[in-house]
Amino acid sequence: MEFLVQVDVARVFELPAAEREDVITREKARGRELLADGVIRHFWTVVGKRANVGVWVADDAEQLHAILSALPIWPWADIEVTPLITHELAAEAA
Repeated sequence: MEFLVQVDVARVFELPAAEREDVITREKARGRELLADGVIRHFWTVVGKRANVGVWVADDAEQLHAILSALPIWPWADIEVTPLITHELAAEAA
């Protein structure tokens, strides 16, 4: 199942510099793993914000929640998730 995941990470920048850098370093490493594993299918930076948006793949909402809540940045992230289904026009084109 695909999900549109919007992640605002602005609050992590309120941390002391050393702690912030540690969280960001661990988050980047985990993000690379999720990209390599195909969990994150598409990923963009939101212009003008400390935020990103992506299409994530999980078996269901519970699995996605487990993945998101295990992210190093989880305690400081504001995350919005929207489940996605195929639009009928896209299905017709396939």
